[in-house]
Amino acid sequence: MRSNAYTLTFTTLVTVILGLLVSVAATSLKDRQQLNVEIDMKRNILQSLHIPEDHSIKLSEEEILKSFKSMIKEVHINASGEEDPNGELTIYEKIMDGRIEGYAFPISGKGLWSTIYGYLAMKPDGKTVLGITFYKHGETPGLGGEIEKEWFTSNFIGKQIVDENDQLTSIQIIKGKVDPTRKDAIHQVDGISGATMTGRGVTAFLAQDLKTYDPFFRKIRKGQQP
Repeated sequence: MRSNAYTLTFTTLVTVILGLLVSVAATSLKDRQQLNVEIDMKRNILQSLHIPEDHSIKLSEEEILKSFKSMIKEVHINASGEEDPNGELTIYEKIMDGRIEGYAFPISGKGLWSTIYGYLAMKPDGKTVLGITFYKHGETPGLGGEIEKEWFTSNFIGKQIVDENDQLTSIQIIKGKVDPTRKDAIHQVDGISGATMTGRGVTAFLAQDLKTYDPFFRKIRKGQQP
């Protein structure tokens, strides 16, 4: 008959081994989760900057990391819009053949049910939208959740964030369809049916984030940045 000491030793040994296995598994999963977050972030930055141009092409993880490394430069700026290694704001520059082809920066704010995260990309002129993505949110599927769909995000392309006097106007998501004959149509995108509150939320945080980054883009528009 085995002693109580043997039983205790065996139980302790099994517990330690299982604990180590769980710890190793948790560490491995954490590393994988962190990599997934990094890849998703880079995928969305690339997509907002139209890399690749055809959004129907799905890049592999390796292609995302390679494209980001070869075509994207991360730049930190301060509140005055000046390049600053210690700046709290981040700009991602799309560089091709030695030329800057676009700028992307993070956007986020409250929708109806959740905080919405994404990236907004501007053309080299500093006033025209190149692209936008929304990659993390908890909005209602089929309603506010449609903000992540290409049919909606493509409406932003070519819109302008400033008026003829170079004053920031941002982009407004309106209720219904944009009237192309109106002067302010260049600053508006079609709303999503049944998702008015989500649209208002996006409109609000886009205005706030564009205001934050406007000192940088104002310099671009005045030719004071490369």
